[in-house]
Amino acid sequence: MITRIRGTVESASGNAVTLSLGDGSIAREVLVPAFDVPRLERLTGQSTTLHTLEYLESHNQGASFVPRLVGFRSPEDRRFFELFTTVKGIGNRKALRAMARPPAEIAAAIVGKNPRALAELPEIGKRLAETIIAELSGKVDGYLSGEERAELDAAAELKPGTEAGVMHDLIAAMVSLGETRVDAERLAALAIRQARRDGTAPERVEDLLPLALSGRGR
Repeated sequence: MITRIRGTVESASGNAVTLSLGDGSIAREVLVPAFDVPRLERLTGQSTTLHTLEYLESHNQGASFVPRLVGFRSPEDRRFFELFTTVKGIGNRKALRAMARPPAEIAAAIVGKNPRALAELPEIGKRLAETIIAELSGKVDGYLSGEERAELDAAAELKPGTEAGVMHDLIAAMVSLGETRVDAERLAALAIRQARRDGTAPERVEDLLPLALSGRGR
């Protein structure tokens, strides 16, 4: 099995990148997660390494099979994909399209038992989101980044009443400004954590909104 491939990026679109190998006489199509496509587009003309796995894709009701190569920026991303595809109803192609967010963010939604955030991923509706949480809870904690862990801790520490209400209103405000639900929840958690760090009680949306907006792009 090919576990790593290095080549020059010729093109990247949809869920695939074309790599030119060696002297350029051979090019190989590699399927990639949706969240990685913009990065690979920026690398057009440059060399990159992908950590890969292979599988046979069935065609014509199993009458024929096409070999496919799937690539990831790290072995950890590859392991997350392999775990993600153990969920009933998620095949390789669906997983690649659904992974429009980095594994750490998807893992955070699973650990935080947030079906709404998962349902925002392409091809993942409410029912499948609940299935993902049920089947992967307790299995993805190791994929969280330090920031994701801190955000979950901040959300878990919200005091009943005022803080929880402010969190809800702040998320709604961020969504109204064009953020996705996933990003709004992440930015709201960052803002509340920053307010606590500054010694400010996170009680008013108007005070927290500038902090949340400043977290964009982080």
